[in-house]
Amino acid sequence: MALFARRSRSAGGGAVDGRRFREDEAHLARFARARTGVEAFVEPRTAVTETTVVLVAEDGEWTRRRVPGPQAAHQLAHRLGIPAYDAAVVGYPQRMRDWNARIAAEVKAKREI
Repeated sequence: MALFARRSRSAGGGAVDGRRFREDEAHLARFARARTGVEAFVEPRTAVTETTVVLVAEDGEWTRRRVPGPQAAHQLAHRLGIPAYDAAVVGYPQRMRDWNARIAAEVKAKREI
């Protein structure tokens, strides 16, 4: 075995495989259908993670899943009938940060009981 051998992208969590993407796509579609005001934010691939898409609802609730690439994320948003933005360009909506703060406060309050 080579000292710095690279694992195949398909082995152990590399590129998004077709079956996994279909499961993730189904999750994203369910999320978008069950909520109002949903927008997609496409996150670029990094050295650590594949391309992902974050769906954010009107109330700030959100979900994130891997996608095969930016084009696939934008196509998915188009199929779902929701706007898509490049997160690296526009950032994330304030309502998402507010949602995270509310959830964190609820968790903290439950621990104090």
